[in-house]
Amino acid sequence: MEKLRTGIIIGSTREGRFAEKAASWIYELAKKRVDLDVELVDLRDYPMPFFEDAVPPAYGSSENSQVRSWQSRIASLDGFIFTAAEYNRGPTAVLKNALDYAYHEWSNKPAAFVGYGGVGGARAVEQLRLHAVELQMAPIRTAVHILLPDFLACRSGEKSLSQIEHLNQGAESMLDQFAWWAKALKMAREATAQREEAV
Repeated sequence: MEKLRTGIIIGSTREGRFAEKAASWIYELAKKRVDLDVELVDLRDYPMPFFEDAVPPAYGSSENSQVRSWQSRIASLDGFIFTAAEYNRGPTAVLKNALDYAYHEWSNKPAAFVGYGGVGGARAVEQLRLHAVELQMAPIRTAVHILLPDFLACRSGEKSLSQIEHLNQGAESMLDQFAWWAKALKMAREATAQREEAV
């Protein structure tokens, strides 16, 4: 089976973001695998306005070229790993906005999360799982949560994420589970497409 195209979505656009460190770390781990073809997807490259389309993406196409470019990128992927900062007990506004600007492109694909912050981004990840379900993604159980001591050590340069063994172990478990779901869902999508073509 061909490798599963996996987007690691950098879920923050602010200056000095930690998301870049988290995304680069999980990218380096994931690209060692024989079953995943990983790429970084940076929300800075898709400067979409806060949702303003007259028609939601579930029901029609956007007139905004940046939105169409974003939707095309999402459609090309078999699954997604999101970095999840936590602001005021929720995910970043820019990530929620990016989720809202697609619909069918997310469907029947797995979602995994790398959270960070005071409680490892757990509350942001919890909300993102709800969003993922509504968008017909399959959020997997295992996530990576970079708690405050590790977050501060890495932010200061005292350590790198790759030097923290319990995070590496957690990431490998997440990637194993993610790859299983990505393979199963891709096979199911392809089988559905074949049935529809045969009708």
